Amino acid sequence: MSDDFNMSMRKFLKQVGVTSQQQIEEAMRKAGPETAGKSYEAKVVLTIPELGLEHEITGTIKGQGTE
Repeated sequence: MSDDFNMSMRKFLKQVGVTSQQQIEEAMRKAGPETAGKSYEAKVVLTIPELGLEHEITGTIKGQGTE
């Protein structure tokens, strides 16, 4: 793969990671202390229509601790 491809993909994935973390943290702050001890199912769907790509990632995020 070309350097341009690798750099553009890494830049996109970094943006996805950073902005997703910021959004999750903000949602947890807004929800407040009641998130402690709870787990939340999360899902991310990556689509590139022109390539026929639809990739789904699921996981669990634990709520804020009482620290």
